[in-house]
Amino acid sequence: MSQSLSNNNLPGHHNLTGWIFVGFLSSVLLVVALLRSQGMVTPQNDAPISWQLTLRFEDRPNGDIAVLDANNQMEIARYQGEQGFVRGTLRTLSRERMRRGIGSAPAFELKGHTDGRLTLSDPATGIRIDLESFGPTNMSSFAQLQMHAKPSQNATQE
Repeated sequence: MSQSLSNNNLPGHHNLTGWIFVGFLSSVLLVVALLRSQGMVTPQNDAPISWQLTLRFEDRPNGDIAVLDANNQMEIARYQGEQGFVRGTLRTLSRERMRRGIGSAPAFELKGHTDGRLTLSDPATGIRIDLESFGPTNMSSFAQLQMHAKPSQNATQE
């Protein structure tokens, strides 16, 4: 029993195996770093704006969400019931405002684009939500407000 317990005679074990693994791992990390630094998301140009609303959203004592025209403070719509998508979207924007110490006074902007896309943005934080990303059913929750909008005089770029 004078045999050595070395692994040199095992199948698949070579002196270069460790170096090959290190090289592979390094190349994967390099590719990931390059992709992250260059940004993998391709920005798309916005279609011109066909209509726009400046809105404020307020919770009512009965749990409804009142939609107010920010220009005249008139209620133009009311969301009743659960309204999970509307509440979740507004909660996301409100949370960012709270994080930055911004109150609820600044208005949100709802924009309808000529290509059918719909965006809800918060000029106070710079956050924008592309509502069509959540499907037509969820987007329609906000699209129904279009009837209160005035058509854009000249289609502008966002």
